[in-house]
Amino acid sequence: MLDPQTLSNLIMGLAAWGAAFLVALWLSLIIWTYRDIRTRARDPLLRILAIIIVALLFLPGIVVYLILRPARTLEDEYQHTLEEEALLQSIEDVPLCPGCGRRIQDSWMVCPSCHTRLKKACHQCHKLMELSWSICPYCGTPAPGMRRENMTMDDITLPIPLEEEAPLDEAEVIKELGNDSGAP
Repeated sequence: MLDPQTLSNLIMGLAAWGAAFLVALWLSLIIWTYRDIRTRARDPLLRILAIIIVALLFLPGIVVYLILRPARTLEDEYQHTLEEEALLQSIEDVPLCPGCGRRIQDSWMVCPSCHTRLKKACHQCHKLMELSWSICPYCGTPAPGMRRENMTMDDITLPIPLEEEAPLDEAEVIKELGNDSGAP
């Protein structure tokens, strides 16, 4: 059999090894908690409290920390925020009629549901413009009735060219002459 001295030395060695293991486990749990809370919270007070709970309570402290820690990491929160912003952006990008709120297309001049005027055509190039625009972004022509910038007095006094009228045929000329003379 084993003598008491050898048995005592064996128990002391196992106790020392067990104590060293528990100290290593305790320190590793503190380090793990520090790293984990750093990825989950920005608040320094919350970080310190989490580490103190685990350092003081050891195994029950880690259980308490696992129950109370934030569910998502900061990276998860950031990704979730990006997804929400992308979803909101896609919702906001869908044009809606200001009159009835239904979806419209960018190329529509009038809402087909409520007949609200959505855009106006440029009188020069006939491309669609927003109602609030005072100048056509495609050809640079000011909208009729809008203030004109950087123009000389000669430019202002020139009449705005109207669309060319189609030439009258002979019957229309005779009719016009007949109306001017007072004859029926």
